Amino acid sequence: MPQKYTILTKAALPRFYPVGKYATIEFRENCAGSCKECVKKKCVYDIFKDNYLHMSKMEEPEYLYTCNSCFRCIQECTKGIFSRVVNPEYREIGDEYWTPDVLNRTWYQAHTGSIPVSGSGYRGPFVGKGFDSMWTDMSEIVRPTRDGIHGREYINTCIELSRRPERLAFKKDGSLAIVVKPILEVPLPILFQQPDFGVQSREVLVSMLKAANTIGTKMFMNAADVYEDLIPFGPTIIPLIKKDTFKNYSELIDRVDMVEIEYEPDIEKAIISLKAINKNIIISVGLELRADLDYAGICVDLSKMDIDTIHVYANTNGREFESDNPRFIKDMLRDIHLALIDAATRQQINIIASGGISMAEHVNKIIICGADGVAIDLPLIIAMECRLCGRCKKGLTCPVDLESIDPLYGSNRIINLMGAWRNQILEMLGAMGLREVRRLRGEVGRSMWFEDLERESFAPIFGERKVSIDVG
Repeated sequence: MPQKYTILTKAALPRFYPVGKYATIEFRENCAGSCKECVKKKCVYDIFKDNYLHMSKMEEPEYLYTCNSCFRCIQECTKGIFSRVVNPEYREIGDEYWTPDVLNRTWYQAHTGSIPVSGSGYRGPFVGKGFDSMWTDMSEIVRPTRDGIHGREYINTCIELSRRPERLAFKKDGSLAIVVKPILEVPLPILFQQPDFGVQSREVLVSMLKAANTIGTKMFMNAADVYEDLIPFGPTIIPLIKKDTFKNYSELIDRVDMVEIEYEPDIEKAIISLKAINKNIIISVGLELRADLDYAGICVDLSKMDIDTIHVYANTNGREFESDNPRFIKDMLRDIHLALIDAATRQQINIIASGGISMAEHVNKIIICGADGVAIDLPLIIAMECRLCGRCKKGLTCPVDLESIDPLYGSNRIINLMGAWRNQILEMLGAMGLREVRRLRGEVGRSMWFEDLERESFAPIFGERKVSIDVG
């Protein structure tokens, strides 16, 4: 029996003290000093134990990186010497989309390989922008057998990147009458992508490649950045090329099993030339989701060409490019998916989506919208302790020395993050009653959208909104 796919994680302590959300203010002169069980020792998350070193340096306030804000220490201290404040440095990291909370949870998962927990439960809004306006169906969560994490049931997270035949034909003797291309599978609906932000040192890239190779996925990389010493990672690399320059990388194309070419008009000739270089090459076409393009129509045309995958890109915040009122990726992808269904080509082509995928739940949500899988970039460098501070853009030094990271350590952190993400994907699939991630593709019946619920519930009473709110 084949071994079940799993991601082995190993704790990777942060090299630099992470920016915690809370600081503790402790009035030690009021401490009774005679409590049999100090609230510090009773902390269920061992926060104070982990921060003793920080305390010994007499650095106050203490920035509590893993505090889950259950406030037990504040409530149970007999002298009431504790209080909590938000760390002012915490407010400065990230941006409106890649919030400090997203960074903090990513660091925790990269550190421990565990799903983040919150002592005080979910404290976010009922509805928000982007993916926060979409909820998933958890109606099967009460079934104890739906548990892919603890092994009571195996949930398959494998996806294909190669093209599927439109139909099978057989000869009289039962053998296939058509040529079936080799099937390219990855065991996780998550591929890596070289970020266009942050430190791009060799150590950073090797960290990503080693992690991708270990967990069995692939990584999109600029062909110009694939140096000779990275060739051993060949099966892991998907080179990004252009129509006018791909012939400069013929040797690289011949060594890999998949390549991505940027969409341009009249791209079909370049696709034929790629097949001439490597007849078994799996071809992806990268398409930016720009406001001036009919991307749904372009995807339909591409699906009828001899390619395997369409890789659609939104910006880092999941928004449409070059638009005064940019749409969110979940809405754009839904249009593409339905257009391919109308053209009767959806079953033959694969869709990989990039942009705005900052948490594990976003993977399942974007698959519900019609993608087969996702490609992530910023979570990879955040896992390696990047703070998205933007200092590298200004030519300033990186506060966490990302350029000199040990690839073994960096890959360990990324593997931990992917282990935690996969467990969350499994939990969501189990709660939906699904045993295979591919069954989730386009299953909008497994989700609820704020826009639809508002229109169905309140429009008959109050009428339609004259001014739409930005939830996508």
